[in-house]
Amino acid sequence: MSNTAKKAELRQATTYSILFAISAGHFINDSIQSVVPAMFPIIERSLDLSYAQLGWIAFVLNMTSSVMQPVFGAAADRKPQPYLLPVGMGLSMIGVIAFGLSPSFSFLLLAVLFIGLGSAVFHPEGSRVAFMAAGQKRGLAQSIYQMGGNGGQSLAPIFTAFIFVPLGQKGSLLFAAVTAGGAILLTKVSAWYKQRLSIQSARKKQLTASGKNKLHARVKWAMILLIFFVFARSWYAAAITNFYQFYLIEDYGLSIKQAQLYLFVYLAAGVAGTFLGGPLADRFGRKNLLVFSMLGAAPLAAILPYVPLAAVLPLFLLIGFILLSSFSVAVVYAQELLPNKVGMASGLIVGLAFGMGAIGSVVLGVLADSIGLKFIMILASLLPLLGISALWLPGDQKVRELQTKNE
Repeated sequence: MSNTAKKAELRQATTYSILFAISAGHFINDSIQSVVPAMFPIIERSLDLSYAQLGWIAFVLNMTSSVMQPVFGAAADRKPQPYLLPVGMGLSMIGVIAFGLSPSFSFLLLAVLFIGLGSAVFHPEGSRVAFMAAGQKRGLAQSIYQMGGNGGQSLAPIFTAFIFVPLGQKGSLLFAAVTAGGAILLTKVSAWYKQRLSIQSARKKQLTASGKNKLHARVKWAMILLIFFVFARSWYAAAITNFYQFYLIEDYGLSIKQAQLYLFVYLAAGVAGTFLGGPLADRFGRKNLLVFSMLGAAPLAAILPYVPLAAVLPLFLLIGFILLSSFSVAVVYAQELLPNKVGMASGLIVGLAFGMGAIGSVVLGVLADSIGLKFIMILASLLPLLGISALWLPGDQKVRELQTKNE
């Protein structure tokens, strides 16, 4: 690629129409995923499930969607497949229909397997589209994309309160039509994606020929630290999103509907944090934002299990906003560490690291059955302290230097 072509690529304008379209697809994809934990209070009673069984359902969903993401991401780095985006949405549609009709625990596991596979196919390619459409505004672009996903997840309590409580398990069948619309939207995004691949392909061939796509040892260490960071954040998120609703019901005496509205506040604050985190990181530095997101939330998380009900909402607002302000930033940081392996970078951070966090759902569920929810909330409240690992990440300038060596 000539210097002129490279400069033209760097000056590429941010393609907002594609960013908002892929964000909408992300919103639909993660809305479907959020149907599963949103249904927990319903199926826990209707199918007489234990906390451990709920943990296993969350485990199968998250491990399938998470562990397979780096696999699909690495495959897409070698040979991108634009039309996997609508295919992934189709798999999710099969899963959500099966979930609504599931008569037993084992059938539920099969249903969430399809939902998880659909998500695993979507996320690496979705992150690649956001990266391509970003121009020079990578933090903002990733925030727009991730805001769609977190926005979909934040609706889980609303689904429970206003759809699943009155309609029961079969209420999830309403989401089949939503996935069909998502597949149509993503087909159009895939057409744009395919057009952009020629530029990316030429650049990749040049790097392969020059041998400059080998990873520096410092990059490998930074990725390990970053995955651990996201792992700790994911364990805390698993405790809040999967089990805190039961804590509100059992310890504070709230109804299912009331507990869902509290949870919605936490998730909605996380959406705002996700959106603003990218631009803030562009301004103040990615590493600084990563450190702040966990250590800033740590003291608030530590006192959450002990406060009266009146203090839960304010704490949820602050914890959700601060903790998830690093959501999109972690993805951009990984992509800049691995600029020639965008699919794998996205799969590792949004996928594998979250998969390790999914193990937390099972562990926490088993402990909740044997020891109690109070212990789980106290244990989880200490997890944000593990964000201290971000202090050992390379600074933004060092990341740029490492990136230059690979280009």
